[in-house]
Amino acid sequence: MPLSRRPSSLPPLAGMVALLLGDPAASPSAAEPAGSAAKTRAISAGELATSGAVAARAAGDPGGGGYRTGVSRDGVTVPVVVVGGTPRQMGWHLGRLLADDIRSLVPSILAKVKGSMGIDDASLAAAWATQSAWIDDRVEQELVGLAEGSGIDLATLQAVHAVPLLMPYSCSAIAAWGSATADGHLYQTRNLDWELGLGAHEHPVLVVYLPTGGRAHLVPTFAGFVGANCGLSAAGIALSEMGDSPAREMPYDLHAPHFTTFFRTFLYDADSLGEVLETFTALPRVKKYHFVFGDGRAEKRGVKIRAHATPEGDDLRIWSDDDPTDELAPAVLPDLVYQDEGRGAFPHLERHHGRLDAESLTAVACAIPIKGGNVLDAVFDATDLVAWVSYAGTGKEAYERPFVRLALTELDGDGDGLPDLDEGAADTDADGIPDFLAPAGR
Repeated sequence: MPLSRRPSSLPPLAGMVALLLGDPAASPSAAEPAGSAAKTRAISAGELATSGAVAARAAGDPGGGGYRTGVSRDGVTVPVVVVGGTPRQMGWHLGRLLADDIRSLVPSILAKVKGSMGIDDASLAAAWATQSAWIDDRVEQELVGLAEGSGIDLATLQAVHAVPLLMPYSCSAIAAWGSATADGHLYQTRNLDWELGLGAHEHPVLVVYLPTGGRAHLVPTFAGFVGANCGLSAAGIALSEMGDSPAREMPYDLHAPHFTTFFRTFLYDADSLGEVLETFTALPRVKKYHFVFGDGRAEKRGVKIRAHATPEGDDLRIWSDDDPTDELAPAVLPDLVYQDEGRGAFPHLERHHGRLDAESLTAVACAIPIKGGNVLDAVFDATDLVAWVSYAGTGKEAYERPFVRLALTELDGDGDGLPDLDEGAADTDADGIPDFLAPAGR
């Protein structure tokens, strides 16, 4: 999985179908455990069709396709955008389907960051340019498409993607599998404790990518951001991150790849945890991070990593489960790794060890965020490819809000009974519409 330039060699597909959902505004609701799937409701393609959604062919359409739907729970709806095709095609559809959100969020974040940090457009452009040598070409191509589809210029989108490189933040994550879980599945959590004042959570989106080359994958993110703060691939790869670089170490040395872009590489390419680690360990380090990487299908295990860029050289430690050398030892357990910066996860994990599942891990995730900055919480079942995600909103932080449920295997954009994940973005009948949007027998 080299981080190298990848020209898009496939010819563009001739058409697309866009299923447009109305206003997905959320309303207040108390947090609930994630385990009860019945309380989370996906909006189907059939419902969209009967509520006035139309198949459309837009000017400038580069091929591929996409649709917008949502998942709801207890009065809260989180938009879901499914896009398929080459990177540029997927970016274009993502931009078109989220254009209003992107135009609202991206300029707002840039204005706030520049004001609070005292930086200018040139500083943001320089940060992006410094990173560009290591950025997966597919991410750059997707940004080109995103600019074309949303109407936001490319330089502005690049600038907003430089923001995570410059800011300090801290988070937490857990991976549990095998004997630690109730069903042997690998479950992984991710708390994103960042800056609520930026307002990113006001424009949430769960993006599902169906690339014509590479693995399908899910990225819980915000409108206008194609970098991944966490993610889950169809191969069962789950990725979480925790920032360790304090503000006193600013400005950070950015001459290395940032996790928000190399996470996308792993989600595209990796079929196992071993493949993730082989690529990751060869990368130079930027800033200081902890990572939790999980594999719910091929190897069914997880690891915790401390990766710190230091003046003396890279500091890299990788721990598996129940490791007496783990920095948190002796508070370690079989078939489980975690990093919570001492915020009290271990008693919960020990008490439920052997019975951990989505519901219990949601409860743990909601018990350990950094309050005052809890923007997003996620729990992944990396074996069955299900995600439960909560975003801050309506004056509440993510840990106080409902977790919506999204099962990748249940998405069916054309309503033909065949999952999007199985059909993919190929155009096998050469009708100009990718298979995941072309009902069988149409």
